[in-house]
Amino acid sequence: MADDSGLLDEFCDALWLEDGLSPNTLSSYRRDLRLFGRWLAAQRGRGLMEAGHADLLDYLAHLFRKSAKPRSAARLLSSLKRFYQYLLRQHRITLDPTLQIEAPRLPRSLPKSLTETDVEQLLAAPDVNTVFGLRDKAMLETLYACGLRVSELVGVKVAQVSHDMGVVRVTGKGSKERLVPLGEESLDWIRRYLEEARPAILGGAPAEALFVTARGGAMTRQAFWHLIRRYAARAGLPANISPHTLRHAFATHLLNHGADLRVVQLLLGHSDISTTQIYTHVAQERMKQLHAKHHPR
Repeated sequence: MADDSGLLDEFCDALWLEDGLSPNTLSSYRRDLRLFGRWLAAQRGRGLMEAGHADLLDYLAHLFRKSAKPRSAARLLSSLKRFYQYLLRQHRITLDPTLQIEAPRLPRSLPKSLTETDVEQLLAAPDVNTVFGLRDKAMLETLYACGLRVSELVGVKVAQVSHDMGVVRVTGKGSKERLVPLGEESLDWIRRYLEEARPAILGGAPAEALFVTARGGAMTRQAFWHLIRRYAARAGLPANISPHTLRHAFATHLLNHGADLRVVQLLLGHSDISTTQIYTHVAQERMKQLHAKHHPR
């Protein structure tokens, strides 16, 4: 596995240079390939460069016997295809073992969303009379107003917020930057947080991050995930709410109110509009529910 470890380092470095993928995405690639490499070494006594077509099919069958979900298997196969295509380009192998292996067909899953009333209840949950409650209120308002990914939200720096223009500059997937309007409500809460809460939380210590913790560092994805769960419980909402749920709500509510799909694509930072189109199905499902509930027949 020592040789495979070095090979995975080379592959992940190449991915980072070619596509600027995030550390989380690179970690997923590395984990998928490491697990396959361990199975291959244990079951076949081979390294990753020696894997054949039959080895990959057997490994996928092994995962399905362990009740792997189609989505997990599809992601794994995507990692393997990318890896062996890289080796083929580098002339390290002469045949791609992933050829003619089709990804499992995935069921269309609509993203879970919140109603506008649900969102109002969630946004009202923090106690804004405390410094941390005021910080959390500003974070929730910003997340919903901009439809940010949680990694984008916690990565925002003070200098990236333009109060005059009413926009925030965020860095999304592939290190791509975009400007997103904040809206008056979230901008007001950010101003209040900057004036009343952030200096008290930092105690005079310097920090670049907009949203900070008591230790003076930036809020983490994991910590904010726990915060939003806590506020969801306080608001009487389902326990499985995540920061991404508010991103889904942002997109769905915009479309419900007549926003153009291309505009929503730009705001979300999707490189492909097909990713954004899932939200049109969410909006259609909502319309069907309203029709069934209110139509007399």
